[in-house]
Amino acid sequence: MPSIFSIDLLELLIELAVIWIVVYGTVRFLRGTRGAGIVKGFAVLLVAFVLLQLLGLGTERFARLNFIVNYFVGIVAVLLIVIFQPELRQAAMRIGQARLLRPGRGDTSDTRLDAISEAVAFLSRSQFGAIIAVERSIRLGSLIEGGQPLDAKLNPQLLESIFWPNSPLHDLGVVIRGERVLAAGVQFPLADDGTLPGHYGSRHRAAVGLSEESDCIVIVVSEETGTISIAEGSHLETPIAVEQLATRLAWYLRDRDPADPAPDGEGAPA
Repeated sequence: MPSIFSIDLLELLIELAVIWIVVYGTVRFLRGTRGAGIVKGFAVLLVAFVLLQLLGLGTERFARLNFIVNYFVGIVAVLLIVIFQPELRQAAMRIGQARLLRPGRGDTSDTRLDAISEAVAFLSRSQFGAIIAVERSIRLGSLIEGGQPLDAKLNPQLLESIFWPNSPLHDLGVVIRGERVLAAGVQFPLADDGTLPGHYGSRHRAAVGLSEESDCIVIVVSEETGTISIAEGSHLETPIAVEQLATRLAWYLRDRDPADPAPDGEGAPA
């Protein structure tokens, strides 16, 4: 009968190392999300299960207990898929955004950056609320269908007029593809309650919510303070100084891995 004393020490160390790497990578990926606490609890159950296996749970002597444990693990696996559906979708997006799997986007258009930066700077100074999504590799076609199609050439005056107070389209979002404003008045999906601190409003929740479901960059201007923020990959960088906005946009939109750290000293992730 196998026991913990008859298991090859090297094999045991390798198994424990693999388990540790998987758990650490998962917790790091989910850090700051609703699933982080669940993963920590599941990690404790996983360690307990491995110890029971090492002590001989998988032998005929514990057939009934082994059946219960295996049945429980199967149920937990299904529950995890349901619970972590948003996180799994985000992980699949990150894999698809790897440099080896995505086409090069080339240099970011200076004209586009200048137009967006000029408009956002004006909106920030005037404290006009705004939310602007800039597409990357994942198209937002299904989202645009619920808004007002424009397909107009991108320019600062157009963005400023859309978000001017009392404009019919100023409350919702704008979607930009390349150097075209595809649509305005677009409803973005909201992040779950508790994702952001309570002082953030619906625009910031919508920015983070959209960044969870696509690889786009979402720029937000607060109506209360004029503060500029950028959301990407479910993270919110805020505040961003007006004079640094073009540089930050160029960094976000360039061809890079989503996991690349942002330069120090500019904004802070929420």
